[in-house]
Amino acid sequence: MASYIVLLGPPGVGKGTQAKILAERTGLPHISSGDLFRENMKNRTELGKRVQTYMDRGELVPDDLTIAMVEARLSKPDCRAGAILDGFPRTPAQAEALRKILAGHSADVQVVPFINAPADVLVERVSGRLTCRAQGHVYHQAFSRPKIAGKCDVDGSELFQREDDKAETVSRRIRVYMDQTSPLIDYYRAEGKLVEIDGTQSIEEVTAALEAAIRK
Repeated sequence: MASYIVLLGPPGVGKGTQAKILAERTGLPHISSGDLFRENMKNRTELGKRVQTYMDRGELVPDDLTIAMVEARLSKPDCRAGAILDGFPRTPAQAEALRKILAGHSADVQVVPFINAPADVLVERVSGRLTCRAQGHVYHQAFSRPKIAGKCDVDGSELFQREDDKAETVSRRIRVYMDQTSPLIDYYRAEGKLVEIDGTQSIEEVTAALEAAIRK
């Protein structure tokens, strides 16, 4: 049976890291909605051109375009055994669209792991990030300090804090995520597919919990 997994989690919880680890261990492709947007725009596909027009106007990309991109990606041969979806769906309406897409492949979402952690933990994780100006190497003030304060170990360039990584910005992003995603969490909980994972654990412990949820 094909294994389609929807991975949920707020900013800073390590969802992207876990999606990559799961993809390596399961052999399932990791499908990130953000990567899909960038890839389609870079390759100037018809969908990508349409997305670009909305982004250039500073408008939200309509559901039908996002859904069309995901459907096109899921129709590729490497998704026949399943996929790990990251960033899609974001709403119950998108979840219904995903159900219809997968029904066309005689499949459905098997499990929806929701990696979560208290907001103060997430803010500390993200707001401690430092990025090098030259090549974007990432450090952390608490967990991964550079050898010389303020300097990148690799290229010696200055380290700075991105606007997106400032505490007030991170707090706002977490609030927005939870407000937007809570109906989707309720949707999958009602279906009995949601599995809550403690995101305060180590990377290895979170991975083990995710693998247990998938095996179930």
